[in-house]
Amino acid sequence: MPEFTDPTQATSLSLNRRVFVGLSAGLPAFGGTIAAALAQGEGLGKPHPPIVPEDDPAIAVARPQIRYGARTLNSYYAAPRAAGRTTPGVVVVQAIWGIDSQLRDTVRRFAKEGYIAIAPDLYTSLGAPSGDGATDFAPYREIAIKLADDVVDADLRAAADFVRQGAGGAAQKIGVVGFCMGGAITLRQAVDNKREFAAASVFYGKVRYGTTGDNGTITPIALAYADDIGIPLAGSWGARDTSILAEDVKALDNRLTELKKPHDFFIYEGAGHAFFDDTRDSYVAPAATDAWTRTLAWFRRYLSS
Repeated sequence: MPEFTDPTQATSLSLNRRVFVGLSAGLPAFGGTIAAALAQGEGLGKPHPPIVPEDDPAIAVARPQIRYGARTLNSYYAAPRAAGRTTPGVVVVQAIWGIDSQLRDTVRRFAKEGYIAIAPDLYTSLGAPSGDGATDFAPYREIAIKLADDVVDADLRAAADFVRQGAGGAAQKIGVVGFCMGGAITLRQAVDNKREFAAASVFYGKVRYGTTGDNGTITPIALAYADDIGIPLAGSWGARDTSILAEDVKALDNRLTELKKPHDFFIYEGAGHAFFDDTRDSYVAPAATDAWTRTLAWFRRYLSS
């Protein structure tokens, strides 16, 4: 069973190791007014009015229930009002806090940028409390350990299918992006659901899980399945993150480079865990802004028709 990171306790106050910086050169800048709002930083790092409100006239917001098999899955959805058959989609994978206010805003940000975006509630039927403004990690960990990989993978496939069916475009390209716990899940999608998604972006997702061998050596499982990663993969991490070592990210980066698989990894020297969450004090404006624009560039490259 994987260990879940407490995002409130996963950032060091100082650096005592060399920081690895990945490949991000040559990507164009995107993000417009949203990137500008993330960059200015004023009023961020604590609960604040949304960057893209639900009543933004350019988008439509809904909370659809997705039914597949015997499961009814809650979700949060936003799309451009001008969306059509070829509008690309993004499945947004929640952090440990669930579909909280920051994640809902992120879904709307993708819609504002021209994507049909949906966040399936992986805690559906598990009785999770609202994550809005939550600071106690413990109750969410107790819920998260109940998540089964095969169910989560099926939930994400169902969310992608929902986007395709709603737009009526079978050729539509769908990306997947996730944060913290959702970042690790997103990394797994590059293997388990590589036929479902056209590209992925990981925000501070773990790349090291489990123990192998008689001596109990912890190994980076992501490296073990690097050969099976089947979609272009972007990733953003913070050097001050105590839960994810830069050396592990570097090992995965090096292996993907050896395999000549498209990827773009970057570790931000001044950032720690959850640096993109602009409703919490872990927020780091320069890192969040750059990671957002890199993700948009990545999706524009691989999801555009």
